Amino acid sequence: MKNIKIVILFLFVFSFQKNTAQVWIPDNGDRTYTNPIIHADYSDPDVVRVGDDFYMTASSFNCIPGLPILHSKDLVNWKILSYALPKQPPFETFNKVQHGNGVWAPSITFHNDEFYIYYPDPDFGIYMIKAKKAEGPWSEPLLVKAGTGLIDPSPLWDEDGKVYLVHAFAGSRAQIKSLIVVCSMNAEGTIANNDEVMVIDGHESEGTIEGPKFYKRNGYYYIFAPAGGVSTGWQTVLRSKNVYGPYEKKKVLEQGKTAVNGPHQGAWVQTQTGEDWFIHFQDKGAYGRIVHLQPMKWEKDWPVMGQDFDKNGIGEPVTTFKKPNVGKKYPIKTPAESDEFNEPKLGLQWQWQANSQINWGFPTSLGYLNLFCLPTIKDNQKIFDAPNLLLQKFPAEEFTVTTKLTFNTRLNGESTGLIIMGLDYSYLNLKNDNGKLYLNQKTGTFDKKVSETETTPVVLSNNTVYLRVRVKKGGVCSFFYSVDDKKYQSIGTNFVAKEGKWIGAKVGLFALSEKVTNDSGNVAVDWFRVTK
Repeated sequence: MKNIKIVILFLFVFSFQKNTAQVWIPDNGDRTYTNPIIHADYSDPDVVRVGDDFYMTASSFNCIPGLPILHSKDLVNWKILSYALPKQPPFETFNKVQHGNGVWAPSITFHNDEFYIYYPDPDFGIYMIKAKKAEGPWSEPLLVKAGTGLIDPSPLWDEDGKVYLVHAFAGSRAQIKSLIVVCSMNAEGTIANNDEVMVIDGHESEGTIEGPKFYKRNGYYYIFAPAGGVSTGWQTVLRSKNVYGPYEKKKVLEQGKTAVNGPHQGAWVQTQTGEDWFIHFQDKGAYGRIVHLQPMKWEKDWPVMGQDFDKNGIGEPVTTFKKPNVGKKYPIKTPAESDEFNEPKLGLQWQWQANSQINWGFPTSLGYLNLFCLPTIKDNQKIFDAPNLLLQKFPAEEFTVTTKLTFNTRLNGESTGLIIMGLDYSYLNLKNDNGKLYLNQKTGTFDKKVSETETTPVVLSNNTVYLRVRVKKGGVCSFFYSVDDKKYQSIGTNFVAKEGKWIGAKVGLFALSEKVTNDSGNVAVDWFRVTK
């Protein structure tokens, strides 16, 4: 009997280590898929195919490491491969939390046997990084065009050797918006020249237009650009025989009668068998901007995305559809979620709120993650601005997170716990208060400044505790705790998750202190499991 239990335990742990998601699998196993292909916040996705492999990147804002690189063989099954931006410059800026700033909509291309990513920081300008392999190492960011409010860059290497860049503007910085311009670049793509030509003013009929992607096909230059607003808009496509225009335009994808609002901003990609597909996001509030895949075809040199259900000449998003033909069948893969912390490195699902510092914590070869209790914020009541929150994206509409913690506190006021983070946030707070361990729920609301409330604490006699949050449809979060991983008790009140600044809500861990010491306490995180 003892041996049977050991085998069962091994299989249970092994299943988590393999990291196949339990909560959202888009591949139906019958050569069809169901949208979204990733029910997680990979905002402003861009995709490139190289040979038989597809690579995606997305906005990361102030979540670091930044510029995630995801890999797929069939456009449906994706895994996180790496990050292109281990730390974000300027370091003196992003060593502190910068909610909503940082890496906005990037583009990824493959040119001269190298990967290129152009990404905007709306406060500094447009950067470029490149790599021989998608998993890296990536070059240091090079500022190719300095300026405030320059966003959404996308390059184009033309057949005649000329190079161009299309980009848009953030009104919050540039004081102009809903405009798209094209400028030239040097042959290496390292300098964007100051010769911009405006190719569309979206005020006239698009409301808001931004997020352009640059392509060329059959002698036409194409600019794919989302219009009408993040959650309410549609996909517009511009085309011209001249790179600087004038451009014709056409609406090619809209919500129509479907439940997929704002279907736009993404990437046209072609399979090795010649099929065309469009990957885009849908803004789903607290769940972030989740990723959809639409079939695409060309009619009279215009792209048609999704399916034209109401026969008005404009496509609408599909829900379930046949998988892309990539020549063969590939196994189911999903982005990483659970982490047993059995390897001496963090899982790729984790990001901090700022550039990481060496004293925040370490993975170990001892079967746990070690986080140190540090006074990283001036006001210990305002976890909103703690840079050392270790977080991951919501992976589905409904899911449960359970984590096992051992709190080795050394100083009064140290705390650790499990947090749901957004502009509103709530967390289970395990705290050392004059030598006793107390657990309660704390909830914060951000409206120009942060205010917090907390529930009456319960006393724990053991420093090992199991914390749980159950997320239901609509982002409704319920919190629980246990001392034996068998009987879980409800704690606090239900909390409705809210998106962060331009990102979805996240779930994760923290370790904080109110005072500086030369020997901080720590929390040993045995595991972090995402289940149904």
